[in-house]
Amino acid sequence: MKKQSQRGMFLLEALIAILIFSLGILGMVAMGGTAIAAQSDAQYRTEAANFANEIASKIALNVDPSNPPASIQASLQAFAHQPVPAGYCNFAGAPSASPIVLGWLSEVTGTVAGTLGLPGATSINQSIAVDTSQATYSTVTVTICWKPPSTSATLAPWHRHVLVSYVPNQS
Repeated sequence: MKKQSQRGMFLLEALIAILIFSLGILGMVAMGGTAIAAQSDAQYRTEAANFANEIASKIALNVDPSNPPASIQASLQAFAHQPVPAGYCNFAGAPSASPIVLGWLSEVTGTVAGTLGLPGATSINQSIAVDTSQATYSTVTVTICWKPPSTSATLAPWHRHVLVSYVPNQS
C-alpha cells in the first residue's frame, strides 16, 4: 500500500522545482532590464552635468571685468535664460539672446551636427538664472531638464540637473 500512495510524487516535486527555477530566471531577466535603464539614466545625468559645467565655464570666462562690479553684473544678465521657475522643469521669463547661450542650447537639445544632446530636451525646458544681489559674488544657477526614453510619461516625465556657480564681482 505504501508504494501506491506515493505514485506521482516525483512528478510533483519536478514541477515545483521547475516553477522555482522559472521564477528565478524571470527575476534575473527583470534585473537585467532595470540595470540597462539605470545605466542609461547614469549616462544622461553625466551628460547633463557636462553641459551644465560647460555653460558655467563659458559664462565665467566671458564676463566683462573692465569696471567691476558693475560691468561683471551687467554682463552676467545677458546670459540669463528663462530665469523664472514656473513649476518642475517649467520656466518663464525672457530667453537669452547671447550667442554663447544659444549655441549651448543647441548642443543640449541635439540640434548641432555631431552632438546627440539629451533626449526630450527643448530650449524652453532649460534655465539659467542670474542673481547679482550680493556685493562680493553673483550666483548663476543652471537647470537642465530632459525626458529619458526609458521612463514612463506618467511616473517621472522629467529628470533634471541643477548646478549653482558663483562668479566673483571683483576681477
